[in-house]
Amino acid sequence: MNTVSDYAVVKGKRIFYKIINKQYRCNNKPFIVFLHEGLGSSAQWKDIPVLLSDAVKCPALLFDRLRYGESDFIDETFDKDYMHVEAFEVLPELLKSLNIEQKLILVGHSDGGTISLLFAAKFQGRVQAVITEADHVVCEEVTIKGVEEVVELFKNGNLRSFLVKYQKEKTDRLFYGWSGFWLSEDAKKWNIIDYLKNITSPVLAIQGKDDQYGSEEQLIVKLRNIIGDVNIAFLDNCGHIPHHEQKEIVFQKMKAFIESVLS
Repeated sequence: MNTVSDYAVVKGKRIFYKIINKQYRCNNKPFIVFLHEGLGSSAQWKDIPVLLSDAVKCPALLFDRLRYGESDFIDETFDKDYMHVEAFEVLPELLKSLNIEQKLILVGHSDGGTISLLFAAKFQGRVQAVITEADHVVCEEVTIKGVEEVVELFKNGNLRSFLVKYQKEKTDRLFYGWSGFWLSEDAKKWNIIDYLKNITSPVLAIQGKDDQYGSEEQLIVKLRNIIGDVNIAFLDNCGHIPHHEQKEIVFQKMKAFIESVLS
């Protein structure tokens, strides 16, 4: 494995990134791009990016989105368009700064999955396939209830100490900005259904049956609206982080999906 870590400048701020298996950039295969969750970071993927890149012999990019992890914090508000900005402005600029011109296979978890779908809707020619885990395409009652519960865990449980390991001094601003949007009136009306109708690439959509932030409705909406082929994995005994909670099953499904796309 050949991995490079560095910072790129996007929107005048530093973004921390890693390129895994950079030697595969020469083989004309697509770049796998990992996009982390709304309270996540590149480190929280653990070994999944390396395992997947090794298995399918494609280069991979993972990075901390602005505000998160080792990247710079930005004071922009979490509003109804915060994921649109990531998909339409930040990710394209990051790819350009890293001279990544190959087709992309986007792998996104939670907010990262939503960002992947938005990017695929706008930049159809760039995307070869999308894998989403526990993403949101509509806001449900269970979504709001889940955020209310996680706020309680942050205040009175061990969630804050867990997040501090990854988000450091940014933890409180990040958490209350993110949760503040999802508990707002704007969130109740939020959805990306119109964008789904522009997605032509194949999609693998993974959802845990015990996800505290979303139900099977997230899968049904994608099946009804995405133009490209949609493959569904609705997993038993699985909550909001399928690549950890059902790691082997999820890894094998991702690997098989990418291999089918490459062939």
